[in-house]
Amino acid sequence: MDRRIAVVGSGPAGLTFARTLHRHGHPVTVLERDPAPDARPPGGTLDLHEGLGQLALDKAGLLAGFRALSRPEGQAMRILDTDGTVLRDWRPRPDDRANPEIDRGQLRDLLLGPLDVQWGRGVTRVEPGTRDGVLVHFADGRQEAFDLVVGADGAWSRTRQAVSSATPHYTGVTMVETSLDDVDARHPDLARLIGDGSVAVYGVNRALVAQRNGGGHVKVYAQFRTPLDRHATLTPDPNPNRDPVDADADADAEAVRSSLLALFDGWATPVLDLLRHGTAFAHRPLYVLPVSHTWPQVPGVTLLGDAAHLMPPLGAGANLAMLEGAELAEAIATATGPGPAPGDLDETVRTFEEQMWARASRWAEITTTGLERLVSQDPSQALALFDEVQPSSDEVA
Repeated sequence: MDRRIAVVGSGPAGLTFARTLHRHGHPVTVLERDPAPDARPPGGTLDLHEGLGQLALDKAGLLAGFRALSRPEGQAMRILDTDGTVLRDWRPRPDDRANPEIDRGQLRDLLLGPLDVQWGRGVTRVEPGTRDGVLVHFADGRQEAFDLVVGADGAWSRTRQAVSSATPHYTGVTMVETSLDDVDARHPDLARLIGDGSVAVYGVNRALVAQRNGGGHVKVYAQFRTPLDRHATLTPDPNPNRDPVDADADADAEAVRSSLLALFDGWATPVLDLLRHGTAFAHRPLYVLPVSHTWPQVPGVTLLGDAAHLMPPLGAGANLAMLEGAELAEAIATATGPGPAPGDLDETVRTFEEQMWARASRWAEITTTGLERLVSQDPSQALALFDEVQPSSDEVA
C-alpha cells in the first residue's frame, strides 16, 4: 500500500517534489491555501541554473518544456554608475543556457501539469506523533492524517513549527518593488536601458535593479539599509514572493514614490525614471533564517526551500528548493519502492535532510555575504562581486 504523502505549498519546491513523485508513479497530495492557481499574480522571473533548477526539472522530466519557454537572452546584465555611466555590459552567447530566465507563472504551469492540487486548503498546524500518523490541521477546522508531510510553505511556514522553533530575522535591508507594463511601447528609452535582461545601479547602502520579464513587463527593485520601522506609510510584507497588488491597500503610492526619489536623489534621470513610472509599490523587508538551520528528527515531517533555509534573494533560493524537491522525491521512489515501511521512509528523509543542510548552509553563507556586498557602504564591492561570478563580462570605461 502506498504511503500517504502530502506537500504543503504549491511553489516551485512543492510542485517539483510532487511532479517528480508523480513521474515515478507515487501518489502525492498537494495542499495550497490559495483558492486557485491564478488567485494572485505569480511574481517575477527566475533564473534556473544548470546544476540546480534545471537539474531538478530534468529529474521531473520537464527540462525540454523549460527550454521551450525560457529566455536565455534574459541572462544579460548591465551595471551603471549612479551618474548613468555604463560600467559593465555582459551579454550571453546565443547558445548560453547556464542561467536562462523563466517567468514564475510559466514555471508554475509547467510544473502543475497533471497534478491534482487541493486549492483553498490553508494549513494552520502540523501535528506529528499521533496514532494515525502526522495530523494536518486546516483553516476550516478539518483535519487529515498522512505518513509524511513535506513543508514547502515558504518563509513563514506553519509546517516548520512542527520541527523547529527558529523564526526568520531581519537582515537590515529592505526592498521596495514596483512594476512597469508594456515597457517597449510605453517607455522605449527605459526598455533600451534595461536591455534583454537586467540593469543594476549601486550606491552607498542602496541599489536599484530593473529586470525584464516576459510580455514587456519589468520588475524594479529599490534596495536600501534601514531600520525595520522605516517608511511607516507602508505595511511591512515579509513574504518575498508576493506581488505589489498584495501590499497594504492604504499605502499611498505617490508618497512612497516621493520617498524613494528622495532616497536616490542625485542619481541619473533615466535611472530615477524607473521609479517615476512605477505603477504600484510593495514594501518587503528581507528576512533570513540562521545560516546553519537544522532540526532534530521528527518522524513524518520535513521541510524544503524557504521553509528550511530562507536566505537573501540572490538567485539561489528557488534553484535549491526545486532541486531538494526533486531529490527527496527520487530518494523516496528509489529507496523505498511501492508501499515503504514507516521506518524506511523516515530513514530516507533523514539522509536527505543531512545532505540538504550541508549544501544549503554553503549557499546561505554565499548569499548572506553577497547581500552585504551588494548593499554596502562601498559600491565598488558590488562591481567586484559581479566580476567574480561573471569573469567574462565586458568592461566599458
